[in-house]
Amino acid sequence: ASLCTLRGCCWSPRSDTSVPWCFFSSNHGYRAAGGLRATPEGQSATLTRLPSPSLFGSDVATVLLTAQHQTRSRFRFKITDPKTQRFEVPHEHVRPFSGPAASDLKYKVDVQQNPFGIKVTRASNGRVLFDTTIGPLLYAEQFLQLSIKLPSSNIYGVGEHVHKQYRHDVNWKTWPIFNRDTAPSGNMDNLYGAQTFFLCLEDNTGASLGVFLMNSNAMEFAVQPAPAVTYRTIGGILDFYIFLGDTPEQVVQEYVKFIGLPALPSYWALGFQLSRYDYGSLDEVKAVVERNRAIGLPYDVQHTDIDYMEARKDFTYDKANFKDLPSFQTYLHDYGQKYVIILDAAISTEALADSSPYQAYERGQSKKIWVNESDRVTPLVGQVWPGRTVFPDFTNPDCTSWWVEECKIFYNQVPYDGIWIDMNEVANFVPGSSKGCEQNDLNYPPFTPHIVDRLLYSKTVCMDAVQKWGRQYDVHNLYGYSMILSTQRAIETLFPGKRSFLLSRSTFAGSGKYSGHWLGDNTASWDHIKWAIPGMLEFGLFGIPYIGADICGFFENVTEELCRRWMQVGAFYPFSRNHNTEKCIDPAAFGPDSVLVNSSKHYLNIRYTLLPYLYTLFYKAHTQGDTVTRPLLHEFYSEEATWSVDKQFLWGPGLLITPVLDPGVDIIQAYIPDAVWYDYESGAKIWLRKQWTDLYLPADKMGLHLRGGYIFPFQQPATTTVASRKNPMGLIIALDDNNEAAGELFWDDGESTGEVWLFCVKKSNVLQMNVTNHNYTDPNNLVFEEIKILGLLQEPVSVTVLQNSDVQNSAHNITYNPVDKVALIQGLQLQLGKSYSLRWTLGTSVNEKYDCHPGLNASKEKCEQLGCVWTVNTSNVGVPYCYYNGSDNPYSITDVKYTSSGVTANLTFNKSHLKAYEKSTSPISTLRLEVKYHNNHMLQFKIYDYANKRYEVPVPLNLPKTPEGTTENRLYDVTVQNKPFGIQVRRRSTGTVIWDSQLPTFTFSDMFIQISTRLASQYLYGFGESEHTMFRRDMNWHTWGMFARDQPPGYKLNLYGFQPFYMGLEEDGNAHGVLLLNSNAMDVTFQPTPALTYRTIGGILDFYMVLGPTPELVVQEYTALVGRPVMPPYWALGFQLCRYGYENDTEIANLVEDMKAAGIPHDVQYADIDYMERQLDFTLSPRFTGLPALVKKIQEEGMRFILILDPAISGNETDYPAFTRGLEKDVFIKWPDTNDIIYGKVWPDLPNVEVNNSLDWETQVELYRAYAAFPDFFRNSTTEWWTREITEVYTNPHNASRSLKFDGIWIDMNEPSSFVNGAVGGCRNRELNFPPYIPHLGSRSEGLLFKTLCMEGQQYLPDGSQVRHYDVHNLYGWSQTKPTLDALRNITKERGIIVTRSTYPSSGKWSGHWLGDNTAAWNQLEKSIIGMMEFSLFGISYTGADICGFFGDSEYELCARWMELGAFYPYSRNHNGKGARRQDPVAWNSTFEEMSRKVLNIRYTLLPYLYTLMYEANAHGSTVVRPLLHEFVEDQTTWEIHKQFLWGAALLVSPVLEQGAVAVNAYLPNARWYDYHTYIGFRGQFRNLSSPLGHINLHVRGGYILAQQSPANTTFYSRKNPLALTVALNDSQLAEGQLYWDDGVRIGKYQVSCLHDKLSHSASTMHKYCLSLAQSIVSVNS
Repeated sequence: ASLCTLRGCCWSPRSDTSVPWCFFSSNHGYRAAGGLRATPEGQSATLTRLPSPSLFGSDVATVLLTAQHQTRSRFRFKITDPKTQRFEVPHEHVRPFSGPAASDLKYKVDVQQNPFGIKVTRASNGRVLFDTTIGPLLYAEQFLQLSIKLPSSNIYGVGEHVHKQYRHDVNWKTWPIFNRDTAPSGNMDNLYGAQTFFLCLEDNTGASLGVFLMNSNAMEFAVQPAPAVTYRTIGGILDFYIFLGDTPEQVVQEYVKFIGLPALPSYWALGFQLSRYDYGSLDEVKAVVERNRAIGLPYDVQHTDIDYMEARKDFTYDKANFKDLPSFQTYLHDYGQKYVIILDAAISTEALADSSPYQAYERGQSKKIWVNESDRVTPLVGQVWPGRTVFPDFTNPDCTSWWVEECKIFYNQVPYDGIWIDMNEVANFVPGSSKGCEQNDLNYPPFTPHIVDRLLYSKTVCMDAVQKWGRQYDVHNLYGYSMILSTQRAIETLFPGKRSFLLSRSTFAGSGKYSGHWLGDNTASWDHIKWAIPGMLEFGLFGIPYIGADICGFFENVTEELCRRWMQVGAFYPFSRNHNTEKCIDPAAFGPDSVLVNSSKHYLNIRYTLLPYLYTLFYKAHTQGDTVTRPLLHEFYSEEATWSVDKQFLWGPGLLITPVLDPGVDIIQAYIPDAVWYDYESGAKIWLRKQWTDLYLPADKMGLHLRGGYIFPFQQPATTTVASRKNPMGLIIALDDNNEAAGELFWDDGESTGEVWLFCVKKSNVLQMNVTNHNYTDPNNLVFEEIKILGLLQEPVSVTVLQNSDVQNSAHNITYNPVDKVALIQGLQLQLGKSYSLRWTLGTSVNEKYDCHPGLNASKEKCEQLGCVWTVNTSNVGVPYCYYNGSDNPYSITDVKYTSSGVTANLTFNKSHLKAYEKSTSPISTLRLEVKYHNNHMLQFKIYDYANKRYEVPVPLNLPKTPEGTTENRLYDVTVQNKPFGIQVRRRSTGTVIWDSQLPTFTFSDMFIQISTRLASQYLYGFGESEHTMFRRDMNWHTWGMFARDQPPGYKLNLYGFQPFYMGLEEDGNAHGVLLLNSNAMDVTFQPTPALTYRTIGGILDFYMVLGPTPELVVQEYTALVGRPVMPPYWALGFQLCRYGYENDTEIANLVEDMKAAGIPHDVQYADIDYMERQLDFTLSPRFTGLPALVKKIQEEGMRFILILDPAISGNETDYPAFTRGLEKDVFIKWPDTNDIIYGKVWPDLPNVEVNNSLDWETQVELYRAYAAFPDFFRNSTTEWWTREITEVYTNPHNASRSLKFDGIWIDMNEPSSFVNGAVGGCRNRELNFPPYIPHLGSRSEGLLFKTLCMEGQQYLPDGSQVRHYDVHNLYGWSQTKPTLDALRNITKERGIIVTRSTYPSSGKWSGHWLGDNTAAWNQLEKSIIGMMEFSLFGISYTGADICGFFGDSEYELCARWMELGAFYPYSRNHNGKGARRQDPVAWNSTFEEMSRKVLNIRYTLLPYLYTLMYEANAHGSTVVRPLLHEFVEDQTTWEIHKQFLWGAALLVSPVLEQGAVAVNAYLPNARWYDYHTYIGFRGQFRNLSSPLGHINLHVRGGYILAQQSPANTTFYSRKNPLALTVALNDSQLAEGQLYWDDGVRIGKYQVSCLHDKLSHSASTMHKYCLSLAQSIVSVNS
């Protein structure tokens, strides 16, 4: 405090120690005596010191202010001592200004007189930019200080330091500036160079200023929050230059033109470079060169550090370890590579190893060119790498001559291509000199800045040492600069007319005119990889664009991960060199197949591809002062987020580089500025802008994005630039929002003078390539062969090349990627140096035609009214005649918000797209999009009308309440696209686009919603329920309708259920699944694009996507969402018999006895609606009065009984409790807003009629069928009513002998089916029954009411809200299923089984399904396999088809083969229709019985395995009937197979499906397989397997254990038999399996036993182990 007071300052202690406690009062400084005087250059003023205590003594009482208006945007003022000549920097480029003063200034200068201060104001807006009145001017002999208040805290520059961030932290930081050999660290140290320039961005208009202090003395630069900066220097003068610009880039251009525009590097210097300190020998250097060549690493330059020298002496080489160095340049040149040597600043004074004189020293000594001691004669002696050394005085012209000569002499011994100068701060290993330094004011000034060691001569020479330019005290910071100037002279002498290569460690303002720089001796650490980016950006400001850091770090050995990430980012350092210290490793040392090597090659190849662009940037730096590595804020200053971005950078204006700079990370936060950006690798547009986002960058990836609006010249890469410069060239045209782009190319021979300057611009489908300067002809006859256009929304169908308006012949070809919107024109021959224009025509290829009029009766007139194109195409069936013109759809997005858990956006309808829509199809003007990332493998995207509540599907899904995944581990990335709107989902691990809806089809209206997506491949499975002829969907222009209907299977007919789920395979075998949760009538169109179009007529779009990535995982993830498949009771896996048309209970009883007598397994017997009185639910026909007793009898014998129930309830009865109680409970569907029931007609007959079956069907319905009401199963009251009615069938309250003790319930006709269309008497709302768009359904012209209820029927959800049957029709069977299962379990207290005909996603939780009323035909066998596999995808694993066919008469061979196949249906039931012949196993002959018995015994033997599979499905969602591709997805042959299937993973079923066939051409994928019957093993392949009638081919897969059990006639008895294991060993002699066991009927209670085996026997045999139950493999007492 006392010292502060002595200095006349103010003392104010603070809690914050970074804030100065002692600060100036207003009494300090100077005053401008006599005001300003005009001069030819500007003004001047005399400043007189105000009386105040001295800080450091020797204050200068009177100083002279000289102000110069040098240019409109550059102002200089200097403050000198008018009496004494003080040191001023003798700069090579900056010359004295002689006027006249500039006019029309962009700035205004005001001088405050007392205390003196100077203010510079921006003329355009009056903003004060530079204001020294914030603090006093101090001007003493050895202490000068000036503070400047700035317009903002956006301060960049000043060095050389490690700034951990690019924008200065203004919170009281002081940075010393004094050239010093000290390794970069996290400390606030002064490093190798002196750079006093900073840039200040004023605000988001881009307006900026630059400040440069021309002073080479030791100093410090302090920043404080005002915001203000203070320069404190200990010598010279205050000589400030202020530069004004409209943008930051303009300021840099102004400054760099002033200090010297940067050198244009040789082309080869832009190649990748390798170096190491201490290779030890030339053999080791060559080994490194060879191994990096061998891996194909692009690599142009090899450096050698001081270890090549003899005893570290400049201009010598080690004759032992580097004996062949004279020929090393030739060795490199032969491969197109270059050689760069290092030279240090210090020269040894000692003789050579052979005692001969060290000539370089001797010659220098004779010229007296060393830095001298203070006596100006005695060379100052220090110690550096060679030992005792002297230091060349590069400010002495004689020294320059000596240096040039030495470089030349050495070049003649050891040829080289460039020079790297080091240790030129200047570095000295002893403090000051070998004698120390004298005690004086130069070595120990009154004030020493906060430099390392707080000692000026630490690690350098004494400050009183003398050079030609002055005392070391003044010129120390110019040592490296002067050495650059001398070395440049050497290069000009050695390589006349060539640019060569010059790299310096120490720099000063203007060094970049001749030299590049690297950031010094960094460390292999994650901090240093980060700090390199601010360092490079700062040297861009300083006019030294040829800049880089030692890739992978200099000190310490590097980890693979750090080096890999550093090689990635280092590929985009302008100076790209991997350099390290002793015994560290080069890239190839990580192994030729390492991720590091592959990733390094990949990004270096991109670097080499883009070298023409980089070279052009350097040319613009060299001619205009542009930055090369560019901070984001230089291009996007209007976005405040960019002001602090320093973990990303740009190459020029157009390439955004986003590296990974942290360990163990593959998701990083990146800023995407407000422009169009394209992923460099794919060319796809990224739909993010002006926001931070998470980028997924796995081990081998970094972020590279091209900016729209720019044209990037490129050249095919090679491993050297010598080779790459001979390769064909090309252009990448990245289109901006206006579909325009422009770019430039500078080209010359890469090392001397002469140039081609090409300017390219693309507007509206024309590329103009104009040569604006041409005085160089390339000897390689270079041509542009390839043009890539990014963001082209339509395919270019033709390209015309013109030269001087003349059309040129061009044998090019055009490819177009519609997913990424990338057009590639290859095979062009556009000669470099000539001007051309290219025109292209956009069109729509056949595969890109999306149907614009999918409704009925399309015509040219209707099509064109919709704004679409009409082209008749008869050559390709299915191609729409009416298709969208272009890629645009009518919606655009606003308010896009990306978060860690999803995306939201608003969709706005563009009114210009408004056509003559009907009201119900007029697009909704504003929609909401919500994307939710539910977990790592599942996302949801939902589009709805947030202004008006619309119907949403009331099916509950298992969704996490909050997101469960993490950003890092998500399998997908989502992008919301605009203009036109689309959603894109990519699989993160592969980049595959699995959803891309940026297509013209999107529309969303009340009664017509349409969305299309591109698909990842042609391989798509699912959607139903329909009968398909292949498991894979045929993508060749097919449309399938979905709408639940009582429809026997047939081609393109919509069947009983509604399953809007598909699984898609990607080309690499990854799989994903997509559910559209929408229950309105719908269709889907597949086209070979490949693409898919959904059209639905209500509700919303609510998509759920699961990412697998295996097909089996897709199903597991899907069933986790919708619900796991039901666990059937064990008995339900037994064989079952049914027939519609049993005459009476005696027929059933006889059948049961016949089956028993034949010894054919038979677990379940059914009765169809015949058992009812007049087909009325809950009644018993007089012909079946014995049925209750029969059921009791068969149950006592170990069998089970299932009865059928239909939903329709007769309303024509006088005493029918089901109907009357239903009326009381109000359970029936009614007309809207009335109390009137909607009546249809189904099976129930009227009372008291005699049915004449000879009449036609329509007449029978009219005459005999009762009016039927339909229960609304959504209602709670209906559930109660339904449960009671079922209960009274099971336990008849009036007559116990009529109780039917069923074990399961089969629910049928629940689409719901009606035999009259809509209602008796017709429907009342035409629009709902015949909506504006009727999907592609069977009997399309009949409307939605065909064979079902009127769509206006009113239903009520459990919460009481009203819904229209129009919306929930497809949920009818779903809504009936759970109440039925609940009733069954409640009644029987067992698990039981429900089999339903109509399904919706999640029906499988409660029921199984049969494939409906099929026909006795051969083609039905194959179709049944496809159907089962589809229902496996849908999460309904208990499935099967009616064995032997429902309709028509089966015949012997067909039924026998069907029994073989049906024995492997999970739900194995032989069922047929009324009037057809009997087809049960005992209806044929004894041979048929034997075949049936044999195959069913195999089934029963394998039931423990099947039951375990059913458990796996119920517990984990696995498939039971499993497509081969689920197990062998890597084998594309399996993607098409649907004539075989697996049970689980282990049992392959290959049935006969053709009439008369006695062999099967079966495919056995790549595994070890065993014939189930013979145990013979073999490897997989196509095999022709013998299959005589009575034999089915079964194969067990090696590596699995199958649990089995001896069969019996029913499971009741088979479950008592001994268990066995089938152990099928794989090639490694291993096998494993599971057994799930319980009592077979109870609800819950599980136990799983895992089985493992390893045998040493031959794997050619399948082993069987028999174990009795007494051995208790597994406990049943769980």
